[in-house]
Amino acid sequence: MTVVVVEGESDRIALEVLGARMRRRLPRIAIVNGAGGARRAVAELGGERIFGLVDANERAQFESVIEHVFVCDPDLEGELVRALGVDAVEALIAAQGELESFRRLQNQPAQRGKPKGAQLARFFGGRSGNKRRYAGLLAAAVPLDRVPEPLAALIRAAADGGEPQDSEGTSGSSSP
Repeated sequence: MTVVVVEGESDRIALEVLGARMRRRLPRIAIVNGAGGARRAVAELGGERIFGLVDANERAQFESVIEHVFVCDPDLEGELVRALGVDAVEALIAAQGELESFRRLQNQPAQRGKPKGAQLARFFGGRSGNKRRYAGLLAAAVPLDRVPEPLAALIRAAADGGEPQDSEGTSGSSSP
């Protein structure tokens, strides 16, 4: 059996939404509490075929225990924002009735002058439940021909049960 190990609930949600949209049946997804939990999860999953999805800054922790790791740069939300474009993400936030809240965040002294991508990351992580909610919304909005490669490659490999293809954003034996 194949298992995908991810850092958090928002990763699971995005993978499930994208997997359904790509018409790929995903295997079980195990959620660990931060990348440091990967070692324990892998030990508990002994004998399973394991893929991992992780943020760039946590890559080494996953790679030390999982052979096929797919890396989001800098993180899941960053990949999805890049795929959609900032204007489309702001339109999505507006559709949720939260654009004014985002604008207030942008005007905070600590956020002024920061790139919009960094401001969006703060917005997604700043309110309880936002990461999970927006992971699903962003994944549902991204055009299928623009699904970030680490996510698309992981979904293809895990759903097909085969070896990952060489692609950007993977490590282990699947790296170029």
